[in-house]
Amino acid sequence: MTRWIILGVILLLVEVYAFQAVRTIIKAKWLLALIEVASIAVYIYVFYILYGFDRSKGQTLQSMFAMGLMLVVLVPKMFITIIMLIEDIFRILSAGVALVSKSDGQIFPERRKFISQIALGIAAVPFLSFIYGIAKGKYDFRVIRTTLFYDDLPDAFDGFQITHISDIHSGSFDNKEKIEYAIDLINMQNSDAIFFTGDIVNTHATEMYPWIDTFKKINMPKYGKFSVLGNHDYGEYIQWPSSREKLQNFEDIKGLHDKIDFKLLLNESVKIRKDGAEINVVGVENWGHNFKKAGDLNLASKDLTATDFKILMTHDPSHWEYEVKQHPKNFQLSLCGHTHGFQFGIEIPGVIKWSPVQYVYKQWAGLYENLGRYVYVNRGFGFHAYAGRVGIWPEITVIELKKRGNVA
Repeated sequence: MTRWIILGVILLLVEVYAFQAVRTIIKAKWLLALIEVASIAVYIYVFYILYGFDRSKGQTLQSMFAMGLMLVVLVPKMFITIIMLIEDIFRILSAGVALVSKSDGQIFPERRKFISQIALGIAAVPFLSFIYGIAKGKYDFRVIRTTLFYDDLPDAFDGFQITHISDIHSGSFDNKEKIEYAIDLINMQNSDAIFFTGDIVNTHATEMYPWIDTFKKINMPKYGKFSVLGNHDYGEYIQWPSSREKLQNFEDIKGLHDKIDFKLLLNESVKIRKDGAEINVVGVENWGHNFKKAGDLNLASKDLTATDFKILMTHDPSHWEYEVKQHPKNFQLSLCGHTHGFQFGIEIPGVIKWSPVQYVYKQWAGLYENLGRYVYVNRGFGFHAYAGRVGIWPEITVIELKKRGNVA
């Protein structure tokens, strides 16, 4: 009960400050009243959806819409509140100085109009960004290319190109045309192999059923399509009627990979052979520092040596941080996903790369290196929880492997 009271006080404070800022530019009382009624209606709707959240179903399009609506309304008002609170601190300090000095006239300064206008201007940025993220950003697919050089890459694989996708989260999709466009982008890369690093659904295998034919359209490259499981593929975020149904759902999710022509690797490895040479694709089940630890790196690489060239598929980049990067088997390249880049951040190549998720994961988007070993964290194909993306766009990664010293 106490936490609900605290939450109510915070929301009331946010609304009071936001109202004070808005009324500096809107004078019509009927319009101010309409704005407040709309805000109250949003809160009622969101709390209704969250209060009625069905733990047996998990995330739904309706709950994601409610989350997005809350962000659109609340986050801009929080920016306003912070700025107005700072102004109030200075107003209180000014009043204290006036009292001590026994100044004549008004002790407590009036709120300055231009501060409220600045607050509204700043709040407009997240407001418009979240709206864009829901309307357009979540399907604003980007192809990101990178080239990696290795001394120990077999000569036959010099120029070998892979396409990497992650975090499909098919249960979140609501636009078939946009997904088909993304599939076309994947096919246009004409890569030698395709890798998918987990989270094919949010929870239920049935979420993928309407999209099987769409994802089957991903062309089979010459050297295959490979996949692993992510944390959402284990069905652990809802309440199941029975352990048998949970297990059946897990088996059905594993079967989805075969239905879209991907070879699912479950703590195992396969060889890709080309012109008498070979590289190894190693796939582990989910291993997360704060999530399910089903991955067994030693089992998956039991037949491999440190000198074999290996591409590791592991969903959670914390696995690389805690086990992979110092592993004696020497995994030259690891492919991960999971973080989604928080679906929110700022990325300007060569200038800034920031997201709140970086305070949780050391490797959260793009390429990282340690002692010649690389990990690439895909920003995610789909979306989850918040039905949008702001600044961190859905990604199709294309990686070219090059033999160091070879001239193109």
